[in-house]
Amino acid sequence: MSDSLRVVLVDDHGLCRRGLTELLELQDGIKVMGATGDPTEALGLLREHLPDLVVMDLRMPMMDGLTLLRHLRAEGLDTPVMILTMSDSQDDMANALRAGVRGYLLKDMNPEDVIESIRRCARGDLVVAPAMANKLANLLQSGHGEAPKEKSVRLTEREREILQYLAGGKSNKAIARSLNISHDTVKLHVRHILAKLNLTSRVEAAVFAVEHGVSPRQHTHSN
Repeated sequence: MSDSLRVVLVDDHGLCRRGLTELLELQDGIKVMGATGDPTEALGLLREHLPDLVVMDLRMPMMDGLTLLRHLRAEGLDTPVMILTMSDSQDDMANALRAGVRGYLLKDMNPEDVIESIRRCARGDLVVAPAMANKLANLLQSGHGEAPKEKSVRLTEREREILQYLAGGKSNKAIARSLNISHDTVKLHVRHILAKLNLTSRVEAAVFAVEHGVSPRQHTHSN
């Protein structure tokens, strides 16, 4: 089905790879285009299928997930990447977010939560495993009060507000609903934020916010 979310899986553990493949194939609107434990083969799958999302392990013997991500970007493949890993290390999560991943999930999550996170990630949300929330908070606290003034003061009040929503992993549509402004207006503000902070993606903006103590916003206004 052309409207299906097309996914490629990269994990060197065969049992995990097969189980996730079968789980996703049972879901309406998700199609697994390929699954492999070989990062070199993964590059071929991505070139061939141009999927909507790559779900990959972080630690693999031949090539770790972030190295594979760098290879993808070097080849001009901008496919969104979600990490699914056993590592609950704060440093690993920070490095992954800094590298530009759109999600960081743990393999001990409930299957239903993994599926929903994959769908959210494909919609443009920045998704982090609930068990990593405290570690994300630690990142925020460690950067508290250290935001570089030469960058932050150049943002307007509205742009700072939207940066808070980006830090919370909210999509443009969710931000538009929360602020009662148009989707196009949010896109314009995000574009200005990226230009002013010399960043290239909304994920980088979210990481910038996390690293510099910008408190994330998650709530939605009722009016």
